[in-house]
Amino acid sequence: MTEQGRADPLAREFPTPDYYSYPWSALASASLTAHGSAQLNWPDGTTLECHPVWLRENAPGPGGIDPVTRECELDPAHLVGNLSISRLDVVGGALEVTFEPEQREASYHPGWLRHVAEQRHAPFADIPEPVAWTAADRSEPATHDGPAALDDDNALAGVLCDLARHGLVRLAGCGTDPGTVAKAACRIGAIRDSNFGLTWHVDVDVTPTSLANTGQRLAPHTDLPTREVPPGLQLLHCVENSVEGGWSTMADGLAIAEHLRAHEPDAFEALTTLEWVFFNRSPDHDHRWQGPVIDTGDGRIPYTYRAFHPVRAFGAMAIDDMDRAYAAMRILSATAGSDQFQMRYPFRPGDIVVFDNRRVLHGRDGFEPHAGTRRRLIGAYMDTDEFYSRLRVLLRRAAREVPADA
Repeated sequence: MTEQGRADPLAREFPTPDYYSYPWSALASASLTAHGSAQLNWPDGTTLECHPVWLRENAPGPGGIDPVTRECELDPAHLVGNLSISRLDVVGGALEVTFEPEQREASYHPGWLRHVAEQRHAPFADIPEPVAWTAADRSEPATHDGPAALDDDNALAGVLCDLARHGLVRLAGCGTDPGTVAKAACRIGAIRDSNFGLTWHVDVDVTPTSLANTGQRLAPHTDLPTREVPPGLQLLHCVENSVEGGWSTMADGLAIAEHLRAHEPDAFEALTTLEWVFFNRSPDHDHRWQGPVIDTGDGRIPYTYRAFHPVRAFGAMAIDDMDRAYAAMRILSATAGSDQFQMRYPFRPGDIVVFDNRRVLHGRDGFEPHAGTRRRLIGAYMDTDEFYSRLRVLLRRAAREVPADA
């Protein structure tokens, strides 16, 4: 969906139902199929078949695509039941259509139609492909200049591309102001609230309601599996760290799943099919959800891990399946915590790590709190939708800045 090249001046006469600029990819021909669809052809052999009602919905102008909002204003209840295409022409490379019985005429930008033909309208069309990694591939997160990412859109685009590929980035040199994590999150999109607040601390509490607020080791896990949709992104900002130990750990769930599928197929099957009830124990909250530890979803997002054993409360499975469910959990935890898959690195004051909470299993080495020492992090959650939207917009703007002779 990212713009390619420069749009032809003719494009101004053909508004599109979005805010992208498309190169003028002139059509070679158009014809009606036996069942009344529009068959479009480009000179290089690319084709697209368009249903007449879909074309009518996307007709620019009143009763179709509103020129201001770029949204369809046609109520499906008002669709003509016997709508058909009575005229189909290619004029100057653009598609021209007349609809019956309305006698409504419409013209369509061929570059916009071409991007549909190439499936570049799909949700992940221009998002960088995820790249699985192990500890041998990465000993620490991909690191970017924090102040640059907080102020410059091109720098932020580089950060988000790395985040899409690896599920994990680090912004260095961000200072230790407790409000910085909110600023960083808002550079991407809206912060997701939770029972912990818009931002929250990871510190040693006298009466903690989470193991994170103790000095105990935290095994590889993902946050809030008790939610219907766990947060997509997590940001953690180190504002103070003078303790001995307490190194941060990260493991790529994509690489782990590929390993389990190939080498531990029985465990992988149990982890992706047997369900648990996840239960958030708190005096003031009672969040619960049921699902497998590794949710394969519909295949568009690689995996959603629900891997936090302190809140995995009840087996939602037959008693005969419990043994293999626990065996699979043991294999997953041992694999994620192994030297082969687990990255370990010190969390330095001023660093912000941003990671995919549904893909990357994070954790921490244990440490012993002592007088005069402290390890304090400030965190925030976001939905993945915010990240993808921001990345698409940044890539769109960057494409507009490409010089004419580039």
